[in-house]
Amino acid sequence: MATNDGITLIDTGYIRPGLCAAYLLVENGRAALVDCGTATCADRVLAALDDAGVARDAVDWLMVTHVHLDHAGAAGPLMRALPNARLVVHPRGAQHMIDPTKLIAGARVVYGDAMFERDHAGMLPVDETRVVIADDGHVVDLAGRELLCIDTPGHARHHYSVWDVRTRSWFAGDAFGLSYREFDNGNGAFIVPTTSPVQFDPDEMKDSIRKLAARGPAAIHVAHYGVVTECARLADDLLALVDAMVEVAHAADGHADRHARLVDALTRLYVARAEAHGVADATQRVPEVLGNDIEINAQGLEVWLDRLAKTRAG
Repeated sequence: MATNDGITLIDTGYIRPGLCAAYLLVENGRAALVDCGTATCADRVLAALDDAGVARDAVDWLMVTHVHLDHAGAAGPLMRALPNARLVVHPRGAQHMIDPTKLIAGARVVYGDAMFERDHAGMLPVDETRVVIADDGHVVDLAGRELLCIDTPGHARHHYSVWDVRTRSWFAGDAFGLSYREFDNGNGAFIVPTTSPVQFDPDEMKDSIRKLAARGPAAIHVAHYGVVTECARLADDLLALVDAMVEVAHAADGHADRHARLVDALTRLYVARAEAHGVADATQRVPEVLGNDIEINAQGLEVWLDRLAKTRAG
């Protein structure tokens, strides 16, 4: 449903409802998409444009906050369906959109062929002439509406966030964590960081969180999932959790069952935080809702630990 500010949340349908959002912005009859789901989500995104009464040739911009497949996998198919659109991508991610061969190969290794075909099949390259590089501070003009791209690494080095000057709000991709609406209650939203492989860096993540909060946003639109307010409080929660996750990662390091220890420690950490937030039945609900994210966060922490060990070894 569109707001008075011309913003529509699109449920991309990736894996389950309420998991992965894209956003449609409309200004003076022109449109931009921020993130787009996997390639298998492209038809759903196009259907959302139709439902919103937005013609395919009215879309001027497809802005991908980073090139992880749940945010940018549909870019190739969508660019072929949106004749006037240009793709706005971080300089570190541009080549992967022009030639997604390495992204596809890496995804097949991570997910296996069967899961790749189910959730990611259909990725296509984007014509290089239609790619716009979003260096830090790059401004996208959507029919007079200023969308400012700010470098926000930590989750990934190819990540930017979009500051919508009109609404004083961010479209933050994964830079401001995960906040699923299932955990909302009278105490507000519940949030956790996302440390997925392979470029997680805790110091960069905390710097980006502080950067997002420093503008005093009225709201932050996260990909997983939806809009959050109380941004200062949520930023503090994220900063504390990044530190706590680093601590449990170090505690698990060096053990033969490091991954299992990390999954267990993260689960207990999130359950405790959810209980403190007032989430009912947190012991059961946290693994149910966050189980896949816990697994991915553990993997990302392990990659970071291994990279840290290599750096220390010289």
